[in-house]
Amino acid sequence: MKRPERPLRLGTRGSPLALAQAHMTAQALRDAHGWDQDAITTVIVQTSGDRIQDRALAEIGGKALWTKELDRALAEGEIDCAVHSMKDVETIRPDAIRIAAMLSRADVRDRLVGAENFAALPPQPIVGTSSPRRAAQVKRLRPDAQIILFRGNVATRLTKLEAGEAHATLLAAAGLDRLGQADIGATVEIDTMLPAPSQGAVGIETLADNDAMLGWLAAINHRDTFDCVMAERAVLRGLGGTCHSPIAALALLEGGQIHLRAEIISPEGDETVRDEARLARGDFDAAEAIGRGLLERASPALRSLFEG
Repeated sequence: MKRPERPLRLGTRGSPLALAQAHMTAQALRDAHGWDQDAITTVIVQTSGDRIQDRALAEIGGKALWTKELDRALAEGEIDCAVHSMKDVETIRPDAIRIAAMLSRADVRDRLVGAENFAALPPQPIVGTSSPRRAAQVKRLRPDAQIILFRGNVATRLTKLEAGEAHATLLAAAGLDRLGQADIGATVEIDTMLPAPSQGAVGIETLADNDAMLGWLAAINHRDTFDCVMAERAVLRGLGGTCHSPIAALALLEGGQIHLRAEIISPEGDETVRDEARLARGDFDAAEAIGRGLLERASPALRSLFEG
């Protein structure tokens, strides 16, 4: 495809990790199309999620806090595309916006920072996290743990840990790796902590009627990542999951099929409902049905986390 007539405006949040992911996306576009450095410019859009750091996301609007300002910038023509961590993107997106591409997925696992493993934590450990999934999984592994709120970017959370506010925290391996901090933390295997849906994936959105941008982005779409992440997002649709809800899901390609694992967990970690299945690639209806099936098998108390 021909070079854009003007520099493409790539929208992103302003955190170091968001900027690293935006630069990865811009470079992928330049490499795919043979563009020079000036073909793309980065536009930083501050989001409500970046501004409000003292409360859990579930209390102040959920995942929309990461996306609504970028959605507005797209709709009003201020940017041509938006780069997101896919795990921060709402399950139901506006009809006018399309998830057009995903980069090749990075490490999906979490890293435990502050101890070599959960058994090495002291009695009644304090663990900092803002993730309901991580909190529930920690309580399942260590029922004696106390969970405290840790919000902020990677550097902020590490600073809180160094200041002694908690014994440990959990961070996404992909984010640490992209920030050049691969030496931080002990990797937690997925059999111990199944990751969040879409963890480790970077997605790019644009307007559904922007054919030129859709074409440019198609060239950098990593189809394996796209199909797996969309299967995980279909589980979320089936659950009606929100930021209040402890949900884990991971889809992997195996022999041309998608091996999908998913679980929902009570906040105290004392109830887990899980399922796994092998699905035809692109069968997102079956993935959504897995989410609905988890709810059907859950206790009324666990099911209530997904209502309203």
